[in-house]
Amino acid sequence: MSTRVTVLVGGSLAAALMVTAGCNPPGSTKAANSDTSVAAKSFVAPGAKDEYYLFYSGGHSGQVYVAGLPSMRHISTIPVFAPYPATGYGFDVESKSMMGKFTWGDVHHPGLSQSDGKYDGRWLFVNDNANNRIARIDLRDFKTRQILGPIPNSSGNHGSSFVTENSEYVLVASRFSVPLPKGRYADPSTYKTEYNGMVSGIKVDQKTGEMSVGWQVLTPPFNWDLGSTGKGPSSGWAFWTSYNSEMAHETLEATATQGERDYAAIVNWRAAEQAVKDGKATLMDGVPVIDPAKVPGVIYFLPVPKSPHGIDTDPSGRWIAASGKLQPVTSVFDFEKIQKAIAAKTFDGDVRGIPVIKPEAVLEGEVPVGLGPLHTQYDGKGNAYTSLYVESAVAKWTLPPWTDAQKKDLNTIVIDKIPVHFNIGHLVVGGSDTKEPYGRYLVAMNKLSKGRHVSVGPSQPESSQLIDISGNKMSMLYEAYTEPEPHFAQILKVDTIAPIEVYPKAENTDSNAVWEASQASVTRNGNKVEVKMMAIRSRFVPDKIEARAGDEITIHVTNVEQTTDMIHGLGIIEHDMNVVVDPGETKTVKFKAAKAGVFPFYCTNFCSALHQEMQGYLAVKP
Repeated sequence: MSTRVTVLVGGSLAAALMVTAGCNPPGSTKAANSDTSVAAKSFVAPGAKDEYYLFYSGGHSGQVYVAGLPSMRHISTIPVFAPYPATGYGFDVESKSMMGKFTWGDVHHPGLSQSDGKYDGRWLFVNDNANNRIARIDLRDFKTRQILGPIPNSSGNHGSSFVTENSEYVLVASRFSVPLPKGRYADPSTYKTEYNGMVSGIKVDQKTGEMSVGWQVLTPPFNWDLGSTGKGPSSGWAFWTSYNSEMAHETLEATATQGERDYAAIVNWRAAEQAVKDGKATLMDGVPVIDPAKVPGVIYFLPVPKSPHGIDTDPSGRWIAASGKLQPVTSVFDFEKIQKAIAAKTFDGDVRGIPVIKPEAVLEGEVPVGLGPLHTQYDGKGNAYTSLYVESAVAKWTLPPWTDAQKKDLNTIVIDKIPVHFNIGHLVVGGSDTKEPYGRYLVAMNKLSKGRHVSVGPSQPESSQLIDISGNKMSMLYEAYTEPEPHFAQILKVDTIAPIEVYPKAENTDSNAVWEASQASVTRNGNKVEVKMMAIRSRFVPDKIEARAGDEITIHVTNVEQTTDMIHGLGIIEHDMNVVVDPGETKTVKFKAAKAGVFPFYCTNFCSALHQEMQGYLAVKP
């Protein structure tokens, strides 16, 4: 960036911070809107149901939170990358196996499955920034069904989970760059030459949802950030920003902000798929990896505003909005012009053999949205909404095509701005990443909640605010709090899906399931004790298990209930063991009877008036 621009931006940021501090002082408890009639717009009466699901990422909790809209009431937590005793996740054999050696994850960006560019309600994909994994949640039962990873040749799964129009792929880009293949050492001082990033196509089986690594594209070590997938004219393409085009490796706060612009990646994922079919990839750690310097047409670079975060495709697929954290504008690019620029080779050199598209050839305009722009969402009515971290606000602006008068002064297309509390990160409009957004509510996910709630000590929640965007002006409706950290969210109409609440007995194919007391058993084979247990209101059968110290014990417990909400748990005293079994489900736990004694076990999930009586004994002889 030139010195002049740097001074302007720096001065603007300082001024914004002063203004922000003046308008919304940290610690303020003043309500944003005291008009009680506003409350009616988000009120859902006791017993009534919300119209939308809100799937929040749980950040470093490793989980996904489910709330309802417009009430913002927390409904449930879906455990994904971390154990969750409330549902027994991470204690039974199946979920422990999915989690592997890890006990936590860092969930950032949930992505709903799509068909024909619209949410189809089959699956929710979430990424793990910490351990390079991606998970699939089945929305038939709201359960995690697969965790894939660590993804080979990829480090820091942050640029994820971006779902293609028909869920062919979930696309992933690496935040961190490392020497490849993994396990190779190179001093960080050789970062520019020895380190690489990676873009990955995670292939999704259309019938089962099973994920596998389909292909990868090698990139310079740019630190890939957020992305989005194309549709309409940009079908088959995907976009990511990077915040370290300088390829710095230390003190990034200063060294990665030197360039006037950073690069966005424009990836033709269909071309990548074809290149692998044509045998143009090289296997690395079992994955076909494409070197774009040798396979032209797979990836291009596009200069975008300084230190960007989000790059978002509008519902038409023509307009691509990229925001630079350190520039007070959102740049709008025309994908039709991008295609023409690629065809005409309107390039400004290359980086490691990857062509750089001239930005002036594809830029539609730079919208002066405000300070610290991060992410943009769309309502499907020709409007865009950009989060402003520094300004603690959301700006509403009009998408192209613009009139000549508007083009001369793009300030005129910024039609509304609303303050949020405080320092907004992501925001979400239902269906913004599809062809048909819902366009009714916007949820602002704010990084700081300073003083907006009664004190809970130094560990602070984050705030989420519900904004009505159905009219010309945005209107603040409600705010709620979540544990860290809802980086992003997805909104889904409730009537899109019909989750089951009981696993039908006929669908239980577990060979160890028992449905009657007469089928229950305790079997010894050497030092191995296998138990087939039935759980029913209000007893376990058997309720006595005999073992010897040192035995390996396996318990298959079947909840034979076929009634909704009749959930049973099995907790064993002093064995760090709790498994929760939903109606019609069978789960298996394994553990070692380490010491002699008599250890009660009991139902951990309240199930009936005689819940306390639902207990038994593990009797371990010396």
